[in-house]
Amino acid sequence: MAALFGKRLRRSAMTTAVAAAAVAALSASQAPGLTDTHNGRQSTADATPSPGDSATGNSPYYTDLPPLNSPTAPPSTGPGSPGGTGTGAHEAGIPATVLDAYKKAEAELAATKPGCNLPWQLLAAIGKVESGQARGGNVDANGTTLKPILGPVLNGNGFARITDTDNGAYDGDTTHDRAVGPMQFIPSTWEWSGRDGNGDGKKDPNNIYDAALAAGHYLCRGDRDLSQSGGLHAAILSYNHSQEYLNTVLTWLEYYRKGTHEVPDGTGVQPGGRSDGSPSPSPSPSSPGTTSPSPGASKPPKPSKPGGSPGTDPSKPGGGGSTSPTPPTPAETVARIEDAGTGTLNATAGDAFAEPVAVRTENAAGKGVGTVKVKLTVVGDTDLAFSGGFKSVTVVTDSTGKATAPPLRAGENTGEFTVRATVVNRKLPGLDYTATVSARQADALTRTGDTELTCEAGGQFADPVQVRATYKGDAADGVATTATLIKSKDDATENDKGPYFKDADGKAIRTLKGLKTDGDGRLQLPRIYADDATGTFLLRIDTTGGATLTIELKVTAAGATATPSASPSAT
Repeated sequence: MAALFGKRLRRSAMTTAVAAAAVAALSASQAPGLTDTHNGRQSTADATPSPGDSATGNSPYYTDLPPLNSPTAPPSTGPGSPGGTGTGAHEAGIPATVLDAYKKAEAELAATKPGCNLPWQLLAAIGKVESGQARGGNVDANGTTLKPILGPVLNGNGFARITDTDNGAYDGDTTHDRAVGPMQFIPSTWEWSGRDGNGDGKKDPNNIYDAALAAGHYLCRGDRDLSQSGGLHAAILSYNHSQEYLNTVLTWLEYYRKGTHEVPDGTGVQPGGRSDGSPSPSPSPSSPGTTSPSPGASKPPKPSKPGGSPGTDPSKPGGGGSTSPTPPTPAETVARIEDAGTGTLNATAGDAFAEPVAVRTENAAGKGVGTVKVKLTVVGDTDLAFSGGFKSVTVVTDSTGKATAPPLRAGENTGEFTVRATVVNRKLPGLDYTATVSARQADALTRTGDTELTCEAGGQFADPVQVRATYKGDAADGVATTATLIKSKDDATENDKGPYFKDADGKAIRTLKGLKTDGDGRLQLPRIYADDATGTFLLRIDTTGGATLTIELKVTAAGATATPSASPSAT
């Protein structure tokens, strides 16, 4: 989960304010390769690419998210340590062989494609959402999965339609394709992207060493630099063209970058809810003890039939064969969605909210329901968004029914906004939260120079007016500021004579609005001119938050030596 950011983002360059009519609002930049449309981030592509253009054929993936706390090692990581299901301290553990495969793939790519800057944590993040790290590290000593990991049949029924491309050699299906192995490659992609990662002379998508290396090369295609957000996002979207997939992978990437630890093979956390609504792995087409299909195999493995437990034949004694109704999905048992201790959602423009949104799904008896997908959406036209710039995210409840959203970050729009939580695949009233974004503030203003500001009548002031705003002693960046040439200390209305600014058309104006301090809290006003009036005039600068500063401007007669003179209000 993206960590909370406690400090305001600082702009590094000092901006120069211009006259009111010429002042333009700063616009937020986006990561290269992405545009912001429909209140959310989308790919630059005008249309979704064909499934064959992605590594996985856009197959379903696991939507589990890491816990908010930083990764920590479980109490025991020795043989026999429990793997568990869902999220918790164990989430940071990666099975030993799987972790070794990721790191070896990173090392090879660092040597063969150093400009790509592939981090092994990215492979771990993708491996997590594609197969739960080979379903908790259920691999043999060579890295091959103990049972096939196959995605659903891509027959167009709820998924993409991809007719068979490998004669069943990889997925055991001679009619349609299926995503294969711990990194979930579709056969047509594996045919050209497959690699031999463990040096056994074969390219097997069911082998984690082969699959991890192939995934690394796939992500590093072209001249992508994964150390840049544009290249990173484009690479992930090429793997599965889904914005929620991108968000989920980025969340795990950040989590793993904070620290991981090795756990024994077979003891990793099992995957939970999937993006297609299924709360558990799709039925395995093989029985326990069978091995992954090898190239050349054409007969698909036999799936378990209704009522039969995994590894049994319902037609045989003890094999079940019951025709009882299919039990309801977890989402179907949810009776309501409740708040789960969300605090007050307040933030200053540009800052992260200190409190994340947390919800709980409950059944009619008030018991929490796990593995339920909850969608959280920022409602309306606002730049408020979740970490990563997403207007909508989907999280999965844990065993207690609780789900916590990624942190919210305020944009520049101020006011009260709504964040709505709804249960996916269940028609229930949503739960609305009010998120309040306050304007940036300053409580003190000071001049950055002490030179007397003087000018001859009809001329212009040589020295610019520069000020710095602070809030509780720290630089106050992005604070709205107004500069007005006033009549006197006791009359703050706009003066009708004396010094003035110029607007975009060169006309005299004596009030500038819409100015903002830069990343260091500094502001330099546009050039100031003088008309024919002489004397001492006052410039007042006000900021959001109540900080005020009054500066004297002295205008002398043309050709005269600048000397203190009476205030215009006294003449």
